[in-house]
Amino acid sequence: MQTSNQKQFLGLPLILIWGYIAVAIFMTGDGIEQAFLSKYIKILGFTSSNATNVLTVYGFVVAIASWLSGVLAEVFSPRRIMTIAFIMWIVFHVGFLTLGLAQHSYPLMLIMYGIRGLAYPMFIYSFVVWITISAPRHKLASAMGWFWAMYSIGIGVIGTYLPSFTIPFIGYMGTLWSSILFIFIGGMLAMFLVKDKKGATSDSKNMSKTEILREFVKGVTILKNPQIVIASLIRIINQLALFGLVAFMPAVFTDQFGYSMSEWLRIWGLMYIITIFTNLLWGLVGDKIGWKRQVRWFGCMGMAVSTLAFYYLPLWSGPQFWSALIAAILFGFAVAAFVPMTAVFPTLEPEQKGAAISIHNLSAGLSNFIGPLIATVSLQIGDAEFAIWVYTAIYIIGFILTFFMKVKQPKEIYQKGE
Repeated sequence: MQTSNQKQFLGLPLILIWGYIAVAIFMTGDGIEQAFLSKYIKILGFTSSNATNVLTVYGFVVAIASWLSGVLAEVFSPRRIMTIAFIMWIVFHVGFLTLGLAQHSYPLMLIMYGIRGLAYPMFIYSFVVWITISAPRHKLASAMGWFWAMYSIGIGVIGTYLPSFTIPFIGYMGTLWSSILFIFIGGMLAMFLVKDKKGATSDSKNMSKTEILREFVKGVTILKNPQIVIASLIRIINQLALFGLVAFMPAVFTDQFGYSMSEWLRIWGLMYIITIFTNLLWGLVGDKIGWKRQVRWFGCMGMAVSTLAFYYLPLWSGPQFWSALIAAILFGFAVAAFVPMTAVFPTLEPEQKGAAISIHNLSAGLSNFIGPLIATVSLQIGDAEFAIWVYTAIYIIGFILTFFMKVKQPKEIYQKGE
């Protein structure tokens, strides 16, 4: 149990502040290409299917790495895994640019970008384990809210807005090369400036190979807990539209709705600006009103409505910034309302936090994989409008699932002194 005198600022554990900053900077580098890569691959002469396949393969690898990261961090220490991750990211990003994109090699694009997908979840989800080790349990949603706020600042705000200014001057490839600087800085901060020793130590030196293997097996056997399975499904549903819309909406906004690429990037970036504040807001609110209630009404139903708004408001109004602004605000509020899910997993299995976080991370990674996959399949069956309705239906399913999720709420945890 964490000591009550740990210094905090609105639920932020100050001892980890440089880690939070590292996440923001790292995700800036990782997120630079997310809102334009599918469009750029098409510009190089590949099909829409080729573009979504690259993102789908990447998402599949992200899912695997997300699952492994929680147990890896618990066994070998969060700091060590974060260090390995940022080095791996740089190596395979260079391979993706030089061997894949520059050579117009579709197989090497799939391979290099796919393997690069191992790195970002290992970096950020190892830090999630670090947070669960250091933050008081009754304040865990607030601490996670700060984590997702830093994530949004990086991947969404700076990572999305920056290309809208750099692409006109240094082009798509120059922008992709610039991401390495952010990854390097974020990695160095995590290596040297986070002072909390809990994330720098591990039990691996005292563990046999069998014991280490047993820890990895826990990342699967923990699924015997039906509540973990339900929580996992809800967490997968959480970001399906977030990762899925970028696979086809850049083309829809530019080719169908009449926006420019820079306008699309700024709209998507605006949504992430909203999530900076809503991640913090929902982290604090969730600790007050209850995690399930928030996820059910503001998360699942909010995303069902806002996903529809992201398509229909610009469709009805034409390329008017105000309509996209409303859609971005609604989307930013709704997608962040799932923040307490990060706290739900270790609360359901307090004696197996690493394994529980691994399933959370796997679920987040599967969201990264299934989101673009839904787009790929939906666009083969119907059009963009059909795909939007598929995402909406899935969020309604998530709404129903929340009625079956049973987890101690923050007030219960606090009253028991956990």
